[in-house]
Amino acid sequence: MNTLKQILRPPVIIAALGYFVDIYDLLLFSIVRVPSLRALGRTGDALLRDGIFLINIQMAGLLTGGILWGILGDKRGRLSVLFGSILLYSLANLANGFVTTVPQYAILRFIAGVGLAGELGAGITLVAEILPRQIRGYGTTLVAAVGLFGAVLAYFVAELTDWQVAYWIGGGLGLCLLLLRYSVSESGMFAEVRDKKVERGNFFILFSRGPLLASYLRCILIGLPIWFVIGILVTFSPEFAVSMNLPEAIDAGKAVMCCYIGLSLGDLSSGLLSQALKSRKKVVLVFLFLTATAMAIYLTSTALSATAFYTRCFFLGFAIGYWALFVTIAAEQFGTNIRATVATTVPNFVRGTVVPLTLAFEWLRISHSMIFSAWVVGGASLLIAALALWKMKETFGKDLHFVE
Repeated sequence: MNTLKQILRPPVIIAALGYFVDIYDLLLFSIVRVPSLRALGRTGDALLRDGIFLINIQMAGLLTGGILWGILGDKRGRLSVLFGSILLYSLANLANGFVTTVPQYAILRFIAGVGLAGELGAGITLVAEILPRQIRGYGTTLVAAVGLFGAVLAYFVAELTDWQVAYWIGGGLGLCLLLLRYSVSESGMFAEVRDKKVERGNFFILFSRGPLLASYLRCILIGLPIWFVIGILVTFSPEFAVSMNLPEAIDAGKAVMCCYIGLSLGDLSSGLLSQALKSRKKVVLVFLFLTATAMAIYLTSTALSATAFYTRCFFLGFAIGYWALFVTIAAEQFGTNIRATVATTVPNFVRGTVVPLTLAFEWLRISHSMIFSAWVVGGASLLIAALALWKMKETFGKDLHFVE
């Protein structure tokens, strides 16, 4: 009972709700891509071409914001990032509902991306630092599992309203959540380091020593398959369905929702399994094998019913459900003086890998089928992730009271 009480502390609940709104806004574009671009006059192949362009612009914002908020989180505190990021992306998403051209859309998706970059890393860092090391995996799992259901809400809101109202609701939810942040106190570990003469938030320290850089890159690379699945296989599921000769049209929003329901359940499962096995690495390896299996089933499917296709999207989501685990690993690998920098930049750099992944996918698609292109890019992402995991240090139960 005492353990449950510790896990359900206000900072953990607020971090989970913050990530819930974060995911709602982050995935909303994937859900409303087709209707919003059609409203802006785009048809045919332009829906895919401009969709990829806008996703890449949003990811560029995530990369920029990841560095900005990460450094700020170590210099000014975890709470400053939680407040600032949600305010920025909430205002940007409110403005998204008023766009009338693709260039306007692109500018606002970039700004929203910058804002969305800070939420998860700051929340995971705060939770990891305030909970006892034996149970912090439960806390970070709860944050991610609750947060990922934001995609489910985004789907139903988009179904029941038009794409503009969906953006306005997302922005309004963020502003409402901002009021709750006043009940959250700063991390004690950060407060201790702030009072010492220790350099904080120096992003370039990660590149100053070989072992630090290697650990940092491994944290990023193990997440590659996650955003290959989300950014390509699921986001462009209507186009894949055509390549698979499905008799029914596929709704991208419903595919995203099914994937994220699976992802939430996968995150719960991987977090609980990690606590049971007292290992992060073993569980990530299990889920990489699950991801390879789910990809193979998805890409070899033909002439399925829509229900069977959405079931495969659910399985893909469950298989990549080590998202919370990999962000927790990133937070545990590094000292308090650069922990927020790492925990914020790593998931956003992984999200940002959608840019090279989609570029490689598009380049292959010029002379090959969508299915073959996905096999090549997806297989490469899995191989790279497995090699990165091989040399990674185990961090379960690690004492986080240290600096770099």
